[in-house]
Order: sequence, then C-alpha cells, then structure tokens
Amino acid sequence: MDSGSSTGVKASPVNHSVYNVRKSIRAALKVLFLVVFLGWLMLWIMLPTKTYKNKWTPKLSAKAKATYFGPLFFSVFCTNLLLFTFPIMFIAAFGCVYLHLGKKSDHNYYHDRKPAGASSRLAYWKRPVLVQSSLGIVTAMELAFSAMFIALMIWSLANYLNVSFQHLYADKKGGFGRWKLKFRSVSLRVSYVGNICWAFLFFPVTRASSILPLVGLTSESSIKYHIWLGHISMILFTAHSVGFIIYWAMTNQIMQMLQWSKTWVSNVAGEIAFVFALAMWATSFNRIRRKMFELFFYTHHLYPLYLFFYLLHVGIPYFCTILPGVFLFLIDRYLRFLQSRTRIRLVSARFLPCEATELNFSKSPGLTFTPASIVFVNIPSISKLQWHPFTVTSNCDMEPEKLSIIVKNVGSWSQKLYQVLSSPSSPDRLEVSIEGPYGPTSSPFLRYDLLVMVSGGSGITPFISIIRDIILRSTTPGIKIPRMLLICSFRNSADLTMLDLLIPASTGATIDISRVQLQIKAYVTREREASTTTDNQKLIRTVWFKPNLLDKPISSVLGPNHWFWLGAIISSSFVMFLLFLGILTRYYIYPIDHNTDAIYHFSGRALWDTFFVCVCIVVVASAVVLWHKKQNAVERKQIQNVDVPTPTTTPGFNNTDTELESLPRHSLLNATNVHLGERPDLKKILFECKESSVGVLVCGPKKMRHEVAKICSSGLVDNLHFEAISFNF
Repeated sequence: MDSGSSTGVKASPVNHSVYNVRKSIRAALKVLFLVVFLGWLMLWIMLPTKTYKNKWTPKLSAKAKATYFGPLFFSVFCTNLLLFTFPIMFIAAFGCVYLHLGKKSDHNYYHDRKPAGASSRLAYWKRPVLVQSSLGIVTAMELAFSAMFIALMIWSLANYLNVSFQHLYADKKGGFGRWKLKFRSVSLRVSYVGNICWAFLFFPVTRASSILPLVGLTSESSIKYHIWLGHISMILFTAHSVGFIIYWAMTNQIMQMLQWSKTWVSNVAGEIAFVFALAMWATSFNRIRRKMFELFFYTHHLYPLYLFFYLLHVGIPYFCTILPGVFLFLIDRYLRFLQSRTRIRLVSARFLPCEATELNFSKSPGLTFTPASIVFVNIPSISKLQWHPFTVTSNCDMEPEKLSIIVKNVGSWSQKLYQVLSSPSSPDRLEVSIEGPYGPTSSPFLRYDLLVMVSGGSGITPFISIIRDIILRSTTPGIKIPRMLLICSFRNSADLTMLDLLIPASTGATIDISRVQLQIKAYVTREREASTTTDNQKLIRTVWFKPNLLDKPISSVLGPNHWFWLGAIISSSFVMFLLFLGILTRYYIYPIDHNTDAIYHFSGRALWDTFFVCVCIVVVASAVVLWHKKQNAVERKQIQNVDVPTPTTTPGFNNTDTELESLPRHSLLNATNVHLGERPDLKKILFECKESSVGVLVCGPKKMRHEVAKICSSGLVDNLHFEAISFNF
C-alpha cells in the first residue's frame, strides 16, 4: 500500500533535529520489539517442558483468575492469550508506529543511508548458499533460521513425548497396551508441533504486514516460507489424523470419529477441517500449481472453512497460540476487500510493437510507493474471479497522478485483454479493480556503487521502475547515484521496444538521462539478423478511455498515513475483541456455566469467539475506511475533473502515434548495445564488475535466477550482493 517516499531535498537544521528524534525513537522501538519477540520464542521453547506444565502453568493460572476476567475465563485461555497472542499483537501495532516514523524520516534522508559494503557480515548472511529446483534460492540466513526452526520442532516433539510417556500409567485402567497408548500420544503430540508452523503460517501472506518490514521482508519475497510451513504442517497434521484413526481402529473405538463432545474437542470438526486441508495441500504442489493455477487458486479459498472447523476442533484456548497471525491476516484481507470494491479509472492503454500493453490508471497524488512495487488487477469483463499481479513501472514523483503497469501478451487472460483493447471497436470504459500497491518500505538501491539488473522477457518491468527512480534521484543534490548495468534477454527483436518504457512518454522530453551512468546490454536469442518485417515497424498506438463518475483514482485504502491508521485498526479491534469476550463471559456464559466448563457447550464458545473476531475487524476497519473516504472526497473530485486527452465521442487510437525512432531518446539509444543470436555470458559479465559493492538484481525465468544465484554464491568474488525478484502467487 502506501509504502514509499518521495524525492529527497536538502534538510534544514530543524528538520534534521526532528529526524534525529524520530531515528532515536525507532531505534528504541526496534530494541523493544527484539526483546518481546525473543521472549515470545522462549515461551515456545518452554511450552513442551515439565517446567512449564508443572510449575509455570499453575502459577499463571492462579494469577489469571485474579485478573479482570477472573474466574469468568478458564485459565488456559487467559494464559495463552497473554503469553502467545498479546506479544505479537503488540509488535504489530507498535510496528506500525515504527514504520510511520520511518516513512516520515526517510522522506528527505536518502543520503543518510550506509553503503552496502559497511555491513560485510550481514551481506555474507544474505548470500545464496543453496540453489535447488524444489527449495528455490536459499540464503545463509534463511538456512540458519530454517535449521533453528527445525531444531525447535524436534525439541518440542521430544519434550512433549517425554512428559506424556511419564503419565501413561493413568490410562492403564482403559485396558490398552502401553505401546498403543504411546502410539496415541505420538499421534496427538505431532499436532502440537504442527501448531508451531501455523503460528508463523499467515505472516508471509499478509500483504500489508507491519511485521515483515521490521525484518526487511515483503509478502512477495516471503511466499516461499508460507509454502515450506504449509507442507511441514500438513505432514504433521496428516500423521495426527491418520494416527488417531488407526488408534481408534486398534482399540475398537472407531465410533469416536462421529463424536462431537459438548465439553471437549470435536472429532467431527477436526475431520472436516482435515478434508479441507487435504484439498488445499493436494493442489498446492508446484507442478499442479503451475499447470492448473485456477484449481489451486480456488481450492486455496477453502481456508476460511478450514480455520472455522479447526477452531471448533481445538477450541479458543489452544487457538490463541496461532491467533495473532490469523487476526492480522483477516484485517489485511478485509482491507483488501474494501479497496477492491472501488472501480479504478483506466485513463489510457498504450500498445507497443512487441504486443505489450501499458495500462495507465488515474492515481491520487497522495499515494506513494517504492520501485518494484506490485498491484493486483481484476477486470470483470475478462474474468470476474482472476486477480493478476503486475509490477508498477511508473514513478510516483515523475508522474504523481498516474500509475502504469505493463501487460505482456502471454497467457489466456492477457491475450483476451489485448484483443479487447486493441480492436477497432474497443470499449469506451473498462471496469477495473486494483489491490495495492505493495512493496518494500525503502529503496536500498542507492547503497551500491554498481547496480546490475538481469532480466529475461517481461522480467524487465521491475527494473523500469528502479531505473526511473534512480534517474529522478540524480536531480537531487548530495545523493550519490550508482552506475547501472541492465542485462536483458528477449526472444525476438520486436521485444526490444520494451526498452522504450525506461523513460515515460509523458515526461520523456524533460528527463536528462545523461546525469546517470546507464549501460544496457540487450540480447535477442532467437534472431541472428535484425528483423525487417513490417511488424517491427509498427507505431506506438494509444487508446484513451472516457472518464466515468463511478471510477476513482487509485489511492491507499487508509490514506497517506497508512501505517498510522493500520496500527489504530489493529489495536482498536483487538481491544474491542477482548472487551466483548469479557462482557459475554460475565453476563451470559458465567450465569449458565458457573465456571464449571461442563454446562455451556465447548463449541458454542468457539462460535462466539469467531463471531467477535469478525465483527470487531469489520466494524473498526470499515469505520476508518469510511472516514478516510469522506476526508478525501474533495481531492477525488478535483482529480476526476483533471483534463486529459480523451475523445469527445468514442474511444479510439490517438492521432499522435509516433515511431520509436522519433522519440527524444538518443542518450538511451547510445547507451544500448544489442547482441543478436546469443545469450549473455552472465558469469563473465558479473566477474568483470570490479566495484567494491555490486548489487545484483535478477527477475526472469527460474533457470536464469538460479544461474545468477550460483554465480554470486560461488565464493570467487566478494563484492556481489544478490537479490531475486520473483512472483510466486
């Protein structure tokens, strides 16, 4: 969403003082977050131990009964809420404050950042160490944290089993053999370990997360963690479910599968949840996801049903251990829903000879974003359910009232869109919904002495926004601009026209590209001679769309101060949830149950808790969004009234179509070296980069990303800092 900054300017002494204050506050908050998070992890480490069960739990339960919720909440719920839910909700809420202050501070202080070479140890940990087709590209830091996470799961399972095996004698009266009781214990405890995965599972898929940016991550770069955690948890939950079915069969208790207990867990709810989980898991494997993405996409939307029956199965006390991730994800998902209800004004579509289309949308001037941000686009006339991610190629400072994306004519959805827009009878208006933009909270590209960007095909689009941003930064005094090397591979020579998008058409004549050191090496892999067909002599065509009062410019769903309002929503909805639970328990459940946990239905509590979570999120988020819409009504009316070159009758191709050669881009052409019929020797090119700090960005096919990662991780050079840009949705 609103994740960027605008052009840096020279700061006054007063501004510098404010900046230092904000910087100090952010440093203090970061230390506090680290302490709270380490404490939260320590609780997960202690949870399966004897000490936690026999010493900590009785003391915590006794203290919980003395709180406001007193005997009204069963102690396990209050304890888990305090220990496992509150710390993450605290970090999420105040993390928004941290990011809000960071946005204000970074607004004018791009020049205050440390160079990449100043942190050689951190650079080493970010270097790829494992490149595999199944796992992808794994850095040293990711490998270390993965090893620690696996160690936590092994530790937890070992301690759970150790504690449970010591109490097997209590079940001997049932007449079951000791080995059967051990089998049951293992089947139960593996689900406890799977729950650890679920405590982290939803963080990577929360697009506007306030937690991921605290550790330098985005949702797009974290999707692989969601995939890993999902596979591990499903292996454990499958072992749990199948294990219990086998146990019930061995002990002649198969009817337990139909049990829905009034005072304890519901087996039926667990089985229903397991069926939904299996459906999502079966369609999430890479081969199925790639070949039948729609099946994967629609099946994955069974997650609300899975969560609902999972909650009915385990109950709210145990669900509190994973509640933070679910709560934050639901807030993000509802805000995305509210943003997607707005119809966005599509101003124009520009067609390149390579059958790529630049879509230009109206944008609120207050919406800012960083380079390589993405938006999700839905066009109901093409498909009502499909949402497709695209990189934003425009710069919010170069073009404050426009947001642009590039759609390559690849795939059925893109081909249908191209046919609709390029036909002589194209519609005068196209309904479009957009979610985003989403992206990193800062632009680290200025830290390097040399920025190498390696792209394949449409993978050049993130680099268009990065190059535009650096060109703009070059106009700011006091900012050191890195030298740039763009290595791009295309199949056909017609695709070279994608390079024309490096400079926006609306401001191309006013941009001085000579301020930056930009070198472009373009490789056309399937042609050994320059094409002379008429297709490559096509003009750039533009079609304009009529404005409509129902269409709005793209804006952040929570306004320019997005992080501030997100923090308010997180804290307010969570506090409201606690208050509603307290009122419900005190004035409704307690008069019936009298704190016996034997009268009021176990699943009934879970239903109330689910209802309150949804109501609190919907009420608070809706109120904030509606207030923001009213505050920006005047601004939106002004934007809608901005004059644009739109046909007065029906839409059509602009009469000012121009050839590529006629555009004022001589500097760009001089910086470009085209190689026909060959592929780039990436190893040679990268090893020839002698600057002390070289940022290597790659976006393209998996084979290309892996090749660049292996080169950077070879250990033959120390100055290459690797980062892959990939969209695995």
